[in-house]
Amino acid sequence: MKKEIEEKKIKIVQEMAKNKITSEEEFGEVKQKTIAKIKTNFPPNNELLMIYRNLRKQNNVRANFYFEKLLKKRPIRSLSGVAVVAVLTKPWPCPGKCIYCPTEKNIPQSYLSGEPAVERAKILNYDPYLQTKKRIEMLEKNGHPTDKIELIVIGGTWSYLPKHYQTWFIKRCFDGANKKISKTLFEAQKKNEKAKNRLIGITLETRPDYITLKEILRMRKLGCTRVEIGVQIVDDEILKINQRGHLIDKTIEATKLLKNAGFKICYHIMPGLYGSNPKKDLEKFKKLFSDSDFQPDMLKIYPCVVTKGSKLSELYKQKKYKPYTDNQLINLLIKMKSVVPPYVRINRVIRDIPSWQIQGGSKISNMRQYIQIEMKKQKLECQCIRCREIKASQLELKDLKLKHQHYTASHGQAIFLSFESQKQNKLAAFLRLRLPTLEIKKQPRVLKNSAIIREIHTYGQLVSINQKNRKATQHIGLGKKLIKEAEKISQKAGYKKIAIIAGIGVRPYYRKLGYRLQNTYMTKILS
Repeated sequence: MKKEIEEKKIKIVQEMAKNKITSEEEFGEVKQKTIAKIKTNFPPNNELLMIYRNLRKQNNVRANFYFEKLLKKRPIRSLSGVAVVAVLTKPWPCPGKCIYCPTEKNIPQSYLSGEPAVERAKILNYDPYLQTKKRIEMLEKNGHPTDKIELIVIGGTWSYLPKHYQTWFIKRCFDGANKKISKTLFEAQKKNEKAKNRLIGITLETRPDYITLKEILRMRKLGCTRVEIGVQIVDDEILKINQRGHLIDKTIEATKLLKNAGFKICYHIMPGLYGSNPKKDLEKFKKLFSDSDFQPDMLKIYPCVVTKGSKLSELYKQKKYKPYTDNQLINLLIKMKSVVPPYVRINRVIRDIPSWQIQGGSKISNMRQYIQIEMKKQKLECQCIRCREIKASQLELKDLKLKHQHYTASHGQAIFLSFESQKQNKLAAFLRLRLPTLEIKKQPRVLKNSAIIREIHTYGQLVSINQKNRKATQHIGLGKKLIKEAEKISQKAGYKKIAIIAGIGVRPYYRKLGYRLQNTYMTKILS
């Protein structure tokens, strides 16, 4: 009986893979016809995906890219070109006293039980090795390639954690990706350069007032390529009222230091803070892009909500604080999304806090979907990177055009190079180039008088290393073309050297392009 069931599953895969499937509707039609023909129940997609991949290895089924893609559970997880793995640090005190921040016993500061990442971490006792390993296994089980992983470390203020714990934590994450235990962090990083699951980027989150040159150098040794900082709002009075503990001058300084070290920067922005209003929130949001002292690369918008264990909860009970209504928030977020420049990515528009944890404020968990529907009604479009990523769209290479966008940021010149589809207004690949001023005092020595590539990203379905797919955008040479263009621009601007803030797992790629490892950066002399 068991053998007969397995044979039927194989027949389902072989039958369905024969068909040209390019959409979910076609997938559904072929599925119904196949079930009727073979006379069986339809097995779970992840089981069929495993069978399909085994048959492909044996050459017993024809390759069918869209069939494989549609079998995956939540394909969006790898449609941005990388598989994201979030890991949580252990509960630890925070130096901040922000009135809106929730505090829950045995949970990292600013996080709450019920949040998906928190629940996963709790089950595994906050062990970084197990969190990394198990998450990769889950992504693989659901059909996602895990060759290129972006590790995001969350859990409050990273820079306030003990230094020995930081090193141990990151080393254990590398061990989890390598599936091998190393003696030192350096050894684990070297192994990861050739591992099956490579960490091509590491994100750490901290406070702007904890960013110093010393901290930056330490982050680089750990392999960090992106930093998320809690900015909340660029208004000193509101920051004071909410007891943030620093003013906007710290954000300006942190942004400059991070950009001059090549880091990608994500701002956490919080509309609806105590003392603010929608008009002020929008005005200060626009300042992020009109004032060259800011200019973040990415944003996470976390509207303020009232949670237990926060000082704001007391003000809410006393009716001294009133959160925005859903309509107020949706209208504000639409206006915010409408002014975001095309070189900025909005990663989140609301935080994944369980509704039962929220005392006051919006409980709409799928806020992005609400906003998209409303913007469509109003014939408005968001130009942010996430909204323009090609994802699963099909693009013609001849329709792609190389675009240059120049802007000033933190006393330097920023150039956003991108390959974009002219017909669909879709983004296929981009590169962030920084031409810093030559009079920089606080900067890693290796970057002295050097142009800096801060980010290279090719969008679309993630394609495994050493594998090509003509219908996917990765590995068709867009990244190489962008790097060559960046080198040409840098040389023309008078720079004799160019550096890339490369993740550990992507170093071999840059070596093939003539770059060499110098300290923690991949560098090249421009002849």
